Amino acid sequence: MGITKKRKAVAGKVDDKKVYSLAEASGLVKQVNTTKFDSSVDLHIRLGVDPKKADQAIRGTVTLPHGTGKTKKVLVLCTPDKEAEATAAGADFVGLDEFITKIEGGWTDIDVIVATPSVMPKIGKLGKVLGPRNLMPNPKTGTVTNDVSAAVKDVKAGKVAFKVDKAGIVHASIGRVSFTPEKIAENSMELLNAIIKAKPSSAKGTYLKSVFMASSMSPSIAVDTKVLVH
Repeated sequence: MGITKKRKAVAGKVDDKKVYSLAEASGLVKQVNTTKFDSSVDLHIRLGVDPKKADQAIRGTVTLPHGTGKTKKVLVLCTPDKEAEATAAGADFVGLDEFITKIEGGWTDIDVIVATPSVMPKIGKLGKVLGPRNLMPNPKTGTVTNDVSAAVKDVKAGKVAFKVDKAGIVHASIGRVSFTPEKIAENSMELLNAIIKAKPSSAKGTYLKSVFMASSMSPSIAVDTKVLVH
């Protein structure tokens, strides 16, 4: 595939041999965006951990101060006595058996699933469908809880889950290119701080190996990691 004219026009703005401060990257990512739509801005963070070891399989949640810029679709799987609470909190879908059947049939048109502890035995069989899509409810991410109202409101307010993949990388959306550079930087720092706090004591050597910022279909920008770890 050839490089588009738009991509050629912005390619020279990013120096592949340079690492940028978080503030510089947050401004540059807007300048090198080539899409007509409001692209997602993502961070790709390579960690010095071994995900195969249980205590180094980094995962957690963080509430971004400026949200993600995307309205997330939330499904709450619960018993009937919790349905009104979930609906009032802003859940897009609420129920149990009918949604389990839909998911078994391949339906995954949702961003987050919240479940009450009592229904988890029924949801366990959906692991093969939900697991690969990072949709499986988990107590560690606050998506298995009896307080479904708080869980739904947190997600709608900008709470995001992060998880290291098999290659030791965390991929997470931290906003849109329509955000100001300041909002992109503040959201990025909030995520990075959460990941730094999650560093396991057993992890040796450099923890933040590399951080790259990029918007959809645009060049990636290397972020200076030295100033991120104090």
